[in-house]
Amino acid sequence: MSNRTTFRVLAAATTLLALGAAAGCSTGGAAGADPQRVDVVAAFYPLQFIAERVGGDAVRVTNLAKPGAEPHDLELNPSQVGQVSEAELIVYLKGFQPAVDDAVAQNGGDQAFDVTGVQPLLDASAGGHNHEGEEDNAEERGAKDPHVWLDPTRLAGIGDQLAQRLGKADPDHAADYTARAAALRADLTTLDGEFTRGLATCQRREIVTSHAAFGYLADRYQLDQVGITGLSPDVEPSPQRLAQAIEEAKEHKATTIFFETLVSPKVAETIAGQVGAKTAVLDPIEGLAADSNGDYLSVMRTNLQTLQTALSCS
Repeated sequence: MSNRTTFRVLAAATTLLALGAAAGCSTGGAAGADPQRVDVVAAFYPLQFIAERVGGDAVRVTNLAKPGAEPHDLELNPSQVGQVSEAELIVYLKGFQPAVDDAVAQNGGDQAFDVTGVQPLLDASAGGHNHEGEEDNAEERGAKDPHVWLDPTRLAGIGDQLAQRLGKADPDHAADYTARAAALRADLTTLDGEFTRGLATCQRREIVTSHAAFGYLADRYQLDQVGITGLSPDVEPSPQRLAQAIEEAKEHKATTIFFETLVSPKVAETIAGQVGAKTAVLDPIEGLAADSNGDYLSVMRTNLQTLQTALSCS
């Protein structure tokens, strides 16, 4: 083969590869890629979980938040903004991720499904007495707690409404969405029963948490959340708040200080060292760890086991 012929073959091959790559970029990760399924964009993991459970094989779900990343801090790249604008349904929680709120406001239109319209949010102080009267919490007074998915019964209600929205977008599969939402509700009802029974006879009912994310769980199962920091997991407590948290932990005779998977355990470890307590992971399930092979149900059951050990539940 001559050099000129070799050059032509290589040039043709390069062109084909470039065209293939362009086609892959245009369809591989973008909403609208699969005409046979409803393209759903979920803002973060718990909403991905219910969208996949209710949608089944009739939907294609894209999660904007990557595994192992803190979803509060999500910044959208241009490709993700494009996914939001092209989605047939956007499942999000207004007020939780400012970047998603902005993208929905600019591009979401009638495709947006805000779960706070299904389950009104509790006040940030629900389920405990974190920060009352503190300067640290001035910006969060009157704020709402977004972690609604930590009450399985509330998550079931969101699943039911999601089935209705999917049925409107895809009437041919409306009955399937309703059936899958009912199956999800059954699983969540079982989980709720496990928590109710498992936490019924505990020697302690206070949970000292590094991040005040567990108000719904505490409210549902009659626990008392003592939050060291507020709703934002990356906010460092002031020295005054840290000292107060140490005193509260001693007052409640806390044997465990909880921290979470996606946030540094330093604050929890500091308090635990001062009061002679252990630390343990209590997962708010804002996202799965990058190496996780679990799902919402399995992580919640791990949380239940952790609580039963820490609170000396018989």
